[in-house]
Amino acid sequence: MPVTVIVGGQFGSEGKGKVAHYLAREQCATVAIRVGGANSGHTAIDATGTPRVFRVLPTPALLKEVKCVIGAGSYIDVDVLLTEVEISQLPPEQLLIDPNAFVITDAHKDIENQWGLVERVGSTGSGTGAAVIERISRRSKNHLARHDPRLSRYTRLSVPDFLRSVLRRGEQVIVEGTQGFGLSLLHSQDYPKATSRDTTAGTFVAEAGVSPRDVSDVVLVLRAFPIRVAGDSGPLAHEIDWATVGREGGWSEGPVEYTSVTGKIRRVARFDPSIVREAINVNYPNVIVVNHADYFDRVAHDSKKPTEVVRKNIDKIEDLIDHQIDLIGLGPSSLCPRSDLVSKVLI
Repeated sequence: MPVTVIVGGQFGSEGKGKVAHYLAREQCATVAIRVGGANSGHTAIDATGTPRVFRVLPTPALLKEVKCVIGAGSYIDVDVLLTEVEISQLPPEQLLIDPNAFVITDAHKDIENQWGLVERVGSTGSGTGAAVIERISRRSKNHLARHDPRLSRYTRLSVPDFLRSVLRRGEQVIVEGTQGFGLSLLHSQDYPKATSRDTTAGTFVAEAGVSPRDVSDVVLVLRAFPIRVAGDSGPLAHEIDWATVGREGGWSEGPVEYTSVTGKIRRVARFDPSIVREAINVNYPNVIVVNHADYFDRVAHDSKKPTEVVRKNIDKIEDLIDHQIDLIGLGPSSLCPRSDLVSKVLI
């Protein structure tokens, strides 16, 4: 069945937004579903070459022919959502929100600040975790999307009915998962240094409102250099610094990354196969992407073409995880096929 699920294989920020945007275009997808909360930002490059960060909408919102869906398992910061709708110029008829999605309030954000989650586990303080707790406490139904008048134009239809009709027509659907396997509340080896939800393909399918039988592809997205957010966010094997990454890759300046939600400098490390092997076991992907491979060689970044240095490092990663890499990211908007490392990069 024509559902592609995108999942992160490390600690988030693997480039899932870029991959979702790319695959939606390549597969001529008609629907993209964003799951999760407002605690992670996904970046894609729009038609003008401008980076756009989305915390609620799926990145294929930038493609005018794609309808966007926010599933029942999502946690919505309405102010952020409405800003993203304006930025992407998304018409009301192109966005559908499940009436059972949950709304994050300022009170949820205040609670997280009171708990000190930002300092203790590297939380973004977005209120997502507190909203999850309120939802499972089942004390009130007033925070469902169907009860927020600001969302009334988007909760007009049954999401499961809509998705089933799309799938019956054989149209392609993208499920854009969030964060990374190493942050899973269920599977992380670093609990409690984890996020507030599970972050595996199976959970994303349930949150989206489709069946496991609908899934044809599970895409695992990795980074050449895994990251964690700043602060006491948990263990990061083989941690280095950005100066080391730049020096070894021939960068005169950079690269340095900042988190898309909090704007803090990310921690960075060398590739660690152990967390990736676990992610492969649980998610069982049939497509694997490695982004930020241009960090191995500034020449590859500038030319948007894989070099011999990149090839050798991708070979090494494949040996470490005992799986083939299918797509390689060489910059914010570029992916190239592993089968032809010297071919022109797909942009």
